[in-house]
Amino acid sequence: MSRLSGRVALVTGASRGIGRAIAERLARDGASVAVNYVKNQDKAEALVAAITKAGGKAIAIQADVTRHEDVKRLFDETERRLDRPSIIVANAGALFVRPFAEMTDADFDTGFAVNVRGTFLTFIEAARRVPEGGRVIGFSTNLTLRGRPELGLYQAGKAAIEQFVKTMAKELGPRRITVNAVAPGPTDTEMLLPKAREEPPRVTPLGRIGQPEEIADVVAFLASDDARWVTGQVIGANGGIV
Repeated sequence: MSRLSGRVALVTGASRGIGRAIAERLARDGASVAVNYVKNQDKAEALVAAITKAGGKAIAIQADVTRHEDVKRLFDETERRLDRPSIIVANAGALFVRPFAEMTDADFDTGFAVNVRGTFLTFIEAARRVPEGGRVIGFSTNLTLRGRPELGLYQAGKAAIEQFVKTMAKELGPRRITVNAVAPGPTDTEMLLPKAREEPPRVTPLGRIGQPEEIADVVAFLASDDARWVTGQVIGANGGIV
């Protein structure tokens, strides 16, 4: 029996990149997967088809995680079409690059919309709905440890998620629900800045950028019973960047 057999996983922002790799890995481990997307319907449906062809079970659900009503509907539809989700992966995110001297008031809301508000709303519904023994997983970044020019809003948003995780872990602990975050380093996705592709040989002991599947492996561990004693943690997956 696969280690996630009989469980339902909801992955936000799952149509591409790290989210896609997570959905594929959790399905391979036996979970039924709700693939959330906001605009990339074709990619989401292609992912569902690939999972189904491989013998797994998945559905695609459109929802904008920055809208609370959409997030509620996302959870409702997942439960109606699959079952009550016990694994929540708040993966949806967006990179915001701009120096402070060029920012406007509106940039604050734009920069925090998906990364902070989207995770916040997903975590609210997870706290209300995930059954005893469930798993809640968010996403930070290794940049919260280092700080980079032009990424202030992005880094601050991810730091907020780390605090969400630490607080929720204590609030949901009595229900045996674990809450953790994964903090990837530079990973080979569409979000990776061109300059970052040149850095890893210089800054990582492993001398390369990460692959989405390697981040998905960490998520799969946190989603499993093997991680039952791990909660309130931010797990770095960055090739040794410290």
